[in-house]
Amino acid sequence: MLSFATVLRAVPVPSLARAVAVLSVAVVLSPPARCALRRRPPLSNFSAAHWSHLHAVNMVDSCNIKNFYHNKALTSPYPRSRVERTHVPADKVDWLTEWKDYQPVEYTAESILSGPQWADPQVSDKSFSPKFNERDGEVERTSWNGSYVVENGRPRNPAGRTGLTGRGLLGRWGPNHAADPVVTRWKRDRSGNKIAHPATGKNILQFVAIKRRDCGEWAIPGGMVDPGEKISATLKREFGEEALNSLQKSPEEKAELEKQLQRLFSQEHFVVYRGYVDDPRNTDNAWMETEAVNYHDETGETMDKLPLEAGDDAGMVKWVDISEKLKLYANHSFFIKLVTEKRGAHWSEEPGSE
Repeated sequence: MLSFATVLRAVPVPSLARAVAVLSVAVVLSPPARCALRRRPPLSNFSAAHWSHLHAVNMVDSCNIKNFYHNKALTSPYPRSRVERTHVPADKVDWLTEWKDYQPVEYTAESILSGPQWADPQVSDKSFSPKFNERDGEVERTSWNGSYVVENGRPRNPAGRTGLTGRGLLGRWGPNHAADPVVTRWKRDRSGNKIAHPATGKNILQFVAIKRRDCGEWAIPGGMVDPGEKISATLKREFGEEALNSLQKSPEEKAELEKQLQRLFSQEHFVVYRGYVDDPRNTDNAWMETEAVNYHDETGETMDKLPLEAGDDAGMVKWVDISEKLKLYANHSFFIKLVTEKRGAHWSEEPGSE
């Protein structure tokens, strides 16, 4: 194969610009099979503009998976168990790296094997014939990251090895789709004026956070997309259930709550992120993907009429000041960072990190 420099020397000078453009396109459109997973640098090194260039609308280029975190999906023990993953060195995460001695632990939680309605059967079940990489009846089995490999009847995690096969705590083989509503407002003083951070002079943004019952970490109040459900409906439903305790309200309270939620979720919003999530529940054969959407209450009047109350899977719920000091579940901190960049809000006191 000719090197880039050799090709350039063979091209007449007037055609040089055209040749560079063509070769640049060829590099961008290289087959996904040639892409190698790389550990992504710290969040502060990536701007919202860079990330949106990769993931703004539809995750169709599986090469982009190399830019994801793949750290929490390697942690042990596996959530809600004593199962230890097979250790996966950083240079062995990529499926393209040969590892003949790779022997991951097989684990699917009993709660999944018991066959709840929302979970898939085992691949070995003769009555189970899933249509991977496409919509399978009411179940969405496509990935935001493009086509994924199916090997011996099992989907393969596009971000690489995790040290554990099976489904763990996840119901679906392959992508398990979730939706995360990032509800924000400006932090204000008693007079209603926006509060700026003393170091950066940028206004401080707040978001509604829940403390997860399962692991005790703070997170965006999201949840799983039900079969056949629109993501917009999931976003509103999950926020109501987890941050407003809508499931425990009376019929009259639910009706009023629905009006206020409709007002909030019909306001200006933007898709923060679509794609793979570095989740501690991920395995070699099942992984989390999400669509995170920011709903911003500019005046704060709408949320003032929605008193926060923890419900469903939330142990606590509150407004949290946004900054780089946040330690959140999975890669929720990165979703929050993108929102601050979009809104021009405070994130870091370190010069240049914004």
